[in-house]
Amino acid sequence: MESKKKKDYRNNFRNASISGGMVETVDRFGSANKEHLVAYSGIDNERSKVLKKGLERTASSKVNSKYKFKNEHQQAGFSAEDKTVARANAEAIIEKRTERMVRTDDIGRVNDPLYDTVIIDRDGNIVEGSGTQLKFVGAAEKDPSGKYTAKRVVDYLKNSKRDKYWENDVPVEIPSDQYQSVKDELLKQKNSIKRQLESKKISEETRAKKELQLKKLEKIESKLKKGRVSSAEAIEARRNPKLSTIKDINKLSHRAGLEGAKYGAAIGGIMSIINNTVAVCRGEKSMSEAIKHVALDTGVSGEVGYISTYTGAAIKGVMQNSSNAYIRTISNTGLPGIMVSATLASGKVLNRYLKGEIDGVQCLQELGQENMNMISSSLYAVIGQALIPIPVVGGIVGGMMGYALSSATFSLLKNALEEEKLAKENRILIEKACAEHIQKMQDYKRDLEEFVNKYIAERIDLFNESLTGVLDALNIDDTEWFVDSCNSITKQYGGDPLVDSQEEFNRKMISKDVFVL
Repeated sequence: MESKKKKDYRNNFRNASISGGMVETVDRFGSANKEHLVAYSGIDNERSKVLKKGLERTASSKVNSKYKFKNEHQQAGFSAEDKTVARANAEAIIEKRTERMVRTDDIGRVNDPLYDTVIIDRDGNIVEGSGTQLKFVGAAEKDPSGKYTAKRVVDYLKNSKRDKYWENDVPVEIPSDQYQSVKDELLKQKNSIKRQLESKKISEETRAKKELQLKKLEKIESKLKKGRVSSAEAIEARRNPKLSTIKDINKLSHRAGLEGAKYGAAIGGIMSIINNTVAVCRGEKSMSEAIKHVALDTGVSGEVGYISTYTGAAIKGVMQNSSNAYIRTISNTGLPGIMVSATLASGKVLNRYLKGEIDGVQCLQELGQENMNMISSSLYAVIGQALIPIPVVGGIVGGMMGYALSSATFSLLKNALEEEKLAKENRILIEKACAEHIQKMQDYKRDLEEFVNKYIAERIDLFNESLTGVLDALNIDDTEWFVDSCNSITKQYGGDPLVDSQEEFNRKMISKDVFVL
């Protein structure tokens, strides 16, 4: 039966590995969450930029009590712009694209006559043809059901004040929930004009006007784009910007959590398969018990992956836009995700203390050790991801290494034993810890020896046969036999022989092509 301490170590090691593997995911989704916090506050602390607007500032705009409904819906247009930019940039970060959307007001082009937003590349240059105009036509107080909203939007877009957009081929975004109904209304009005044009009774002057109207409708339809924000979301952002921001962060964190659950289940499942296979081979578990434990571990690992990645992404976003430079710096260390694993480990220690299984001193010691392990894991996860720039893989390797190195305190404990002023109680605890680490080393050594012995035993005949062939070939000067004997070893280990015969060797020697031995 596995001891509780060993089981806790294994579970914490697994959690640290999962969190390490999710460093890249937490980083992406956390940075995406930060965009929504910038949109809320109107301040980008990471880039030292203050935006012209911001959801919080727009929500505090003055409202005439007589025209509250109208004022709020007008101001919701500014909220829609802020949320559009935040959502566009969040998706760009998640998809690892370098371009970013900005409001023209925020790059010194206040009240730009054509564009509300543009796309800039990684060097800050505006991408040609990326400008977009956002049009938010709010609800009418006398039309609470929104029955005539589509017609009002089309009439608004047809107004001669908007001709500059169509004449300059400017894409125009409208709220996502209005898009289809507006398209339907445009089609309805186009078909009506076409029927009128089919009539032989209209004058040439009227026909010319109708044809121009039809062309305008077709132009509006071709430049109309579905927005990233609905009218309901824009109004909510105007009235309750904090709730609106929390909802967007929750959605992104949930997406991060789903990725974490998928990879967490895979990481934990693989680790469980290895551990349980070893246990079965040693006779410590039956096959049915091992299968049951693998299934249980995989499910728990999925939950750990979801919780650590969801929470880590949310924490990362907050830390990354903090006004404190130190907090912004550590947000890029992988610490946000590992904090959740540290909390899980700490919760178990505290639970044991509350149950009376350990005293206060032991509780503090174990809390200190576990949190140190987790911090080490987070730092190594970032290093691993940088050295092995493959999503998940680099983080896993680094996280596992960091946790293992932090836990392997045998050498430090050994040095501590040499200190003369150590209290007897501490010496006993340290000797016990040393003994446990020695036992682990012996176990790993035994497993390694078994593997090596088996590995060599399976291939010793091949080595004997091949080396004997080499010697015999040299004795009788048989080059073909010599080549075959050498190549048999190369092929066994998956290599490609340089030459397969004396003839091929001769051909390579006289060839002008360079080859490497």
